[in-house]
Amino acid sequence: MLNERKPIYEQIKDWISDQIIDKSLRPHDRVPSTNEMVTFFKVNHLTVSKGVNQLVDQGAIYKKRGVGMFVADGARETLIAERKKKFKEDYVKPMVNEMYVLGLKEKELNQLIERVKEDEYGQRRV
Repeated sequence: MLNERKPIYEQIKDWISDQIIDKSLRPHDRVPSTNEMVTFFKVNHLTVSKGVNQLVDQGAIYKKRGVGMFVADGARETLIAERKKKFKEDYVKPMVNEMYVLGLKEKELNQLIERVKEDEYGQRRV
């Protein structure tokens, strides 16, 4: 599951975030404990804590001392908003920049996107 392309703590943060976004974890559901994640991922306790603490700092999860960590109200919306912002910065801006470098028109870009969707995901425009 873990890869070398991004720091492990970010991958753990994304793993928890993905479960919140896809509704596997809902508000007030218990999040796996740090110890459970250490065992599951076979990584250092501090690595797991760093990823978890970022979610706490964002307000996506909260800790109940002696009880565990839980999904906060509004966590899904918060995480989706963050992912959209990151998607825009990491993918959309560079793509639009390349579009201008290549002299592509918006219609051509949309056609390329539709082709990729069809080739990769079998989706056809309705």
